[in-house]
Amino acid sequence: MYREEPYSDMQELVKNDELAQVLGIKLVECGKGWCKASMVVKKGMLNAYGAAHGSAIYALADVAFAAACNSHGVKGVALSMIMNYRRPVCENEQLIAEAREESRGKTTGLYRMKVTNGEGKIVAVADGLAYLSQK
Repeated sequence: MYREEPYSDMQELVKNDELAQVLGIKLVECGKGWCKASMVVKKGMLNAYGAAHGSAIYALADVAFAAACNSHGVKGVALSMIMNYRRPVCENEQLIAEAREESRGKTTGLYRMKVTNGEGKIVAVADGLAYLSQK
């Protein structure tokens, strides 16, 4: 069922995100306009070359983006997200996605997501635009 009311608890938002649960994405910490989420790359997330599939990395960044843009108590949904990948990730590596609000207006917000590996090296960077509902 589609939910109209915004979330006030970002842990609840992530808990109710079915894909986040399937991929094992966890919320590490969150504040107004920012969020960190983590995920361990599992065998079922690998592409044909044995590296993490881009869609799994994208999903991790998207969950961090969702929590960051909803963290003000106003319902936010993605309008777009563009991701650039920098390096491959192997099975059993932990990834951290950090989303930060760059600009926020009445109806839209811009966010930057950075995904890093266990060594702190950049795996991917994304920019997202969110619609902020006024309902």
